[in-house]
Amino acid sequence: MSAPTTPKEQGQKKHDRTHWLYMSVIVAVFAGILVGWLAPGVGKSVGVLGTMFISLIKMMISPVIFCTIVLGIGSVKAAASVGKVGGIALAYFVSMSTVALGIGLVVGNIIQPGSGLDISAHASAGEKYAETAHGAGGTMEFLQSIIPTSLLSSLTAGSVLQTLFVALLVGFGIQALGKTGEPILRGIGSIQKLVFRILSMILWLAPIGAFGAIANVVGQTGLNAVVQLGTLMLAFYLTCAIFVFGVLGLILKWVSGFSIFRLVRYLAREYLLIVATSSSESALPRLIAKMEHLGVQRTTVGVVVPTGYSFNLDGTAIYLTMASIFIADAMGQPLALAEQFSLLAFMIIASKGAAGVSGAGLATLAGGLQSHRPELLDGVGLIVGIDRFMSEARAVTNFSGNAVATVLVGTWTKTIDNAQVKAVLAGKLPFDEELMVDDHLPEDKAPAEKKELVSA
Repeated sequence: MSAPTTPKEQGQKKHDRTHWLYMSVIVAVFAGILVGWLAPGVGKSVGVLGTMFISLIKMMISPVIFCTIVLGIGSVKAAASVGKVGGIALAYFVSMSTVALGIGLVVGNIIQPGSGLDISAHASAGEKYAETAHGAGGTMEFLQSIIPTSLLSSLTAGSVLQTLFVALLVGFGIQALGKTGEPILRGIGSIQKLVFRILSMILWLAPIGAFGAIANVVGQTGLNAVVQLGTLMLAFYLTCAIFVFGVLGLILKWVSGFSIFRLVRYLAREYLLIVATSSSESALPRLIAKMEHLGVQRTTVGVVVPTGYSFNLDGTAIYLTMASIFIADAMGQPLALAEQFSLLAFMIIASKGAAGVSGAGLATLAGGLQSHRPELLDGVGLIVGIDRFMSEARAVTNFSGNAVATVLVGTWTKTIDNAQVKAVLAGKLPFDEELMVDDHLPEDKAPAEKKELVSA
């Protein structure tokens, strides 16, 4: 009888398919640079391709945010019902997401990778959005604009804040229905799968959009745009590394006494899988199994890991803030400090559910800019060319944050076996790759070898 397909093998099959998209985007970026540099006129003329791709992404913003927020609130309820574990996990998630967003803002303001690029001429369509957004003047008018004409119009009017408002109402309404609302939640979950399937189809047009956007920008600014984009990418990678090994590493050592480097080594295969698929979700089943094998109780793992995949998106948070600052600076319309904090608050809510879904981070970025500075929306086309390069760092950082969170919550709730953690991280109790899952047998039925290693 043939052995069942493991998640690793499934991930490799997924890699085989998306590998061509990844390579196509790289080729398109270089082609766009060459066209914009050698034939500036042609580069400017194909800029419409980037604009059309962003229009397709913009089309998906409201459905993505609606589904993820509604299902996210359902996850909060599920997590909170577990009691202490859920409450501590959620408090930690919100805190660390805020810290990650703050780090992204600080680094973005210090490095200012988009400063001096000035591609404001690229934002022709932005004027229309600006007129729509800033037509009403006062605070009361702004608050009034959040309330849609009808429940469904929020999904068609193009207002992200209206979509967010209705999603919150629907989410809490489903919560209030209790078990009666579960079929509705499952239905929205099915709709979310359809939405993300459409989004993944649109992403196959990313090479065309990247080519048009890069060719247009290079045609207008020269090779300076390439240098600025490279600076943003390197700054993002460096920031993610500092966050994982600095911030998360220090917290893990201080709270649990374990080394982040040993934890990363233990999860090495999962990191390779994530880099291959550009999605942290591809390693979700393995993370659950490995955290249980590490010594964290199954109930704690079952609450923290799935909820963390919706609410603990550290890499996505850093990406959203740094990319927003880059776009604003590159278009010669930098965000004021108050606008940055307002955008930060929006991203904390809107980014939930973006982990593991290719393209959801791009849609969330577009949604944040549209809700705060619509005239900057066209600048998202700049990010398309390097988004695939940055997605690996996003996914790896998100995954690391959830692995660390599981150990921390297990420590705080005393639902972790420290002796087993030490044995596993020291290599004395290797993870069974053949079975992939850890059955957590009762101690009286556990193998003698396991008992000896854990007690050693």
